[in-house]
Amino acid sequence: MASSPMTSSSQSPRPTRPNLVFRRLRGQRSPGEFAAAVRRAAREIDEQVSCDARYIGRVEAGEIRCPNYAYERVFLHMFPGRTLTDLGFVPRSAVRGRGAHAFEEAPDPRTTSPMYAPHETDGAYEPYDTTYGTHEPNDRYDPHEIDDQNHEESDVQRRAFMSGGTATVAAASLGPIGLAFSGAAVAADRSVRRAGEAEAGALEEAVRKIRLLDDRHGADGLYRRASAPLRAAYALLDAGAARQATAERLHTGAGELAISVGWLAHDSGRFEDARSHYAEALATARVAGDPALEAHAFCNTSFLARDAGRPREAVRAAQAAQFAARPLGSARLLSLLSLREAGGWAGLADRRGCEQALTRAQALYGRGPCDADPEWMSFYGDAELAGLEAQCWSTLGDWSRAAHQARRATRLQDPHFTRNLALYTAELADDLARAGHPDEAAAAGLRVLDLLDEVQSSRVQTMLAGTARVLLPHRRASGVSDFLERHGALPRPA
Repeated sequence: MASSPMTSSSQSPRPTRPNLVFRRLRGQRSPGEFAAAVRRAAREIDEQVSCDARYIGRVEAGEIRCPNYAYERVFLHMFPGRTLTDLGFVPRSAVRGRGAHAFEEAPDPRTTSPMYAPHETDGAYEPYDTTYGTHEPNDRYDPHEIDDQNHEESDVQRRAFMSGGTATVAAASLGPIGLAFSGAAVAADRSVRRAGEAEAGALEEAVRKIRLLDDRHGADGLYRRASAPLRAAYALLDAGAARQATAERLHTGAGELAISVGWLAHDSGRFEDARSHYAEALATARVAGDPALEAHAFCNTSFLARDAGRPREAVRAAQAAQFAARPLGSARLLSLLSLREAGGWAGLADRRGCEQALTRAQALYGRGPCDADPEWMSFYGDAELAGLEAQCWSTLGDWSRAAHQARRATRLQDPHFTRNLALYTAELADDLARAGHPDEAAAAGLRVLDLLDEVQSSRVQTMLAGTARVLLPHRRASGVSDFLERHGALPRPA
């Protein structure tokens, strides 16, 4: 039976209306760059907000009809002489009334989120909206308004050049990647024609090339060159597309490119840059209504949170990713996301939670591949499964078990994926050293050093440095002095 047209507003949420004024004020800056400007402006007036690309995306999508008082003060400082309505928001009085209390005092997300995990302590909060596709469009609870972290974005991110009536990201801007976008887009003050199939295809090819080079050589030599196309990609989105199918490809491509560049930042130790790129991808996924892209963004966000020492966030992001991924039909994707969750539980020293997630990951992996598996998961096979499990046991301090899985990973790894081979071998070396097998650890460490001519990865070098510190008291053991001498001769990062 159809709903009555007299249904009250409390039962039928008001449809959102994009905030086009705010979008125009952002100009040619990416959502992440604009978020960084908001954070800088907040510091100028001794205000604290944790704005990121996701928040900017929600404002522009109309999900945040009126900002909280902290954001209001920041926005009015950024645009002096303007009011909230001049910035595209509705007056504060319009959001008072039935919904005002929900806006002013957000409910404890542990009582509302279907993904709340029983292992969490009472002090935890949910930094992510895990209700993809089911949340109210006018829900005024904003996780960014209670997040007390402040993340500065690198000034060198997402630089690309635009000229004439076309946007060309030259091969020189990516060095060996050799990407070129040609066709539609871009200076904001020029007339542009809409992007087409050629631009969407170039964007997708850029993502593939970046992933391929990372698999073979690691991130350190790629990050700054690979970040150049991002601005062009988002400019293509602004230019629009003549066909809806092309527009969807552009959104997905831009989001995947943001994740790829974010991973290069992550693997090269630039955690704040990576966080901003992942948030930008998540905002793109939410605006486009793309659950596959959202799951990927949350997957990488979880991995980053684990590496950055935020295990509770790692668990939450992995759970949000699983919620988004369930309708996609890929057991392998859910397996990887379960491993991300396991890594978070390990970081919390919750062995039971970790083991449960590992068991789930193995069962899902055992269902085999299918057509629904995303293209970006080409790295996820038997070796990666063993390697990620090794990392969990290592975090829990079970060095022997970790070494066993790391050894399996090195044996199973396709040698063409040089970076991963170096990573698993570095994990093995560290686990063996901590398990009391210095000679075997040194031998594994020497194999990693042999690979460093091909692989540039701050992650691998950081692991080797940790292994060297553990082996230092055992310098007289067989092979250890050779490893320490060669490791000590490595050039130090700038």
